[in-house]
Amino acid sequence: MSPENQTSSVLQAEWTPDQLPSAFRLARSRIMYIERKAGGLEGEARIGRVYFSKTGKTLYYRGMHFRSLKGSGFKANYRELTSGEEYWISGPRRDRDDRLYGGSRGVRIDDDVRVEYRSYLRGI
Repeated sequence: MSPENQTSSVLQAEWTPDQLPSAFRLARSRIMYIERKAGGLEGEARIGRVYFSKTGKTLYYRGMHFRSLKGSGFKANYRELTSGEEYWISGPRRDRDDRLYGGSRGVRIDDDVRVEYRSYLRGI
């Protein structure tokens, strides 16, 4: 399996509430835009629930752990700790222009946040 296929399968892995570590609290989570930057300026993108560590230094999404690049990244602001791949992670925009270079083409929305995300877009 190619590294790109391995990453795609990791992005599609699901965490169910009973699998979440007890340290994950809904209060320390937020719906975020997550775009994989490996191999180009535009990559696979999703809207999903991201959990923050107690200190806020680590982000967790679908079995992946992210650390901030603290401004040192090129077109990315986080690095996934296991793969070393770079990602752009930010809050979603109401105009759906989430991609770093504009547009919302090909952005998937996780099923577990779909209703909440649509409410957010309507300003509710």
